Amino acid sequence: MKIKNITLIVFTALSVFACTNLDEELFDRVKDENFGKTPKEIEALAGGAYSSLRGFSDAISNAYPASEYVFFLNEVVSDEATIPTRGTDWYDGGQYQNAQRHTWTADNGMILSAWRYCYAGIAKINSIIYQIDKSGLSEEDKKPIFSELKSVRAYYYYMLLDLFGNVPIVTDFEDLGLPENSSRQDVYNFVESELLEALPYLPSNIAYSKFTKNVAYSLLARLYLNSEAFIGTPRWQDCIDMCQNISGYTLEPDYFANFATQNEKSTETILAIPYDSDAGTVGNYMSSMSYHYLQKFAVSPTGDYQWSANGMCAQPGVYSSFDDLDRRKSALLEGDQINLATGSVIIMDSGQPLTYTEDISNFEDAKQNEGVRLNKYEINAGDQWERDNDFVLIRYAEVLMMQAECYVRLNSPDLSRPFLDQINERAGMETPDIIDLEYIDKELLREFIFEGHRRTDNIRFGTFFQPWWEKGTTEAYRAIFPIPTSVLNTNTNLNQNSGYPN
Repeated sequence: MKIKNITLIVFTALSVFACTNLDEELFDRVKDENFGKTPKEIEALAGGAYSSLRGFSDAISNAYPASEYVFFLNEVVSDEATIPTRGTDWYDGGQYQNAQRHTWTADNGMILSAWRYCYAGIAKINSIIYQIDKSGLSEEDKKPIFSELKSVRAYYYYMLLDLFGNVPIVTDFEDLGLPENSSRQDVYNFVESELLEALPYLPSNIAYSKFTKNVAYSLLARLYLNSEAFIGTPRWQDCIDMCQNISGYTLEPDYFANFATQNEKSTETILAIPYDSDAGTVGNYMSSMSYHYLQKFAVSPTGDYQWSANGMCAQPGVYSSFDDLDRRKSALLEGDQINLATGSVIIMDSGQPLTYTEDISNFEDAKQNEGVRLNKYEINAGDQWERDNDFVLIRYAEVLMMQAECYVRLNSPDLSRPFLDQINERAGMETPDIIDLEYIDKELLREFIFEGHRRTDNIRFGTFFQPWWEKGTTEAYRAIFPIPTSVLNTNTNLNQNSGYPN
């Protein structure tokens, strides 16, 4: 039996995109009713759901989750990262300046990229569910497969819940109607119910880069941790309960082992997006988006390293907020950059030394060496453009920190100490005598620097709305982003989020 490619129609209806480049075959048709019965065929189909996590780029947007717009969107609106304009570099229509200053509009390219990333993944998963449903597989055999696929889809909807709030819920591959907004409460309920219903059928064992019970519990814990920010209802104890269901992981003794070239060996990673340069899986080139163009000579005497873009860096004050004894401070790169061929400081084209500084003199016209750089993922001479470092989405340290925060919010800070002690011991630090939310907030920045968490943390702690570097007071409605203009133009059934112009 053959079917027409409904994926493209659904994408157009959502104004997601009209063509894709996901570096994987789009399984958009079932060859016959027997397809999908063998484990290999099922694995091939389900693999399409996971490959969608790597993202894509095309003429419309750039939607790689480990770099570029999707990651940038969460980072540069937070108090952690910034992308200053350097001469003519990194202006791009002012989208980074608007993100920094919280003056973004529905035309911002990063916002469109995040929307398209999520709905591209959702549409692909819906098509896979459709194919398997028509494959002739028994209903009982479908349950664990559908549970895994729906859990991946719930991950995308969690991101949409966090970023946009009131979004369409699309689950029927054959429904060609233009969808309407669902309320943020409805999206929240959908994510929760999908994960809870999937849990009994998900595998209990640890399976790297696969959706298991541990992954579902982790996502539910995130959902409950941010429940008050999302829907106005705190669920701190529910977050703790989910965390306590997670087992089989330990903190890596070396913090940076989680971001090594071969970080798939980490005992801490609960969920990651695998990348392999030999397989051409495009996406994890995050470090190159931060380093100066000539950083390659600090990596290799011959400059045997792919080019860098001199973009994202830490906001002033972030680097100095780390204690000098904190091992995690090395996740940021500051100071002189030495040319391995000469033993001297690298000289920029301006004739000035390549010395990364914490201060940024002029956000709209920064010097090329200003801003402390991301230095978290391991880099090596000879690295290809597509790095072999897997992109970490969830690790066990987050499970510990969620429990610590919830106990503080439940007025039981002493119960948070065992979790914080584990984090601090690895960092070479000591847990303070007084544990409060201010300390938890700062510790979250230190532990998860440049991991894409910070915007959500800022909103949960309320700091998102307060002035900081190059930003005034933020209006409450900006806790979620606007639905992109091009999406509204394509689908007249959608309403813009409150506070933003229609």
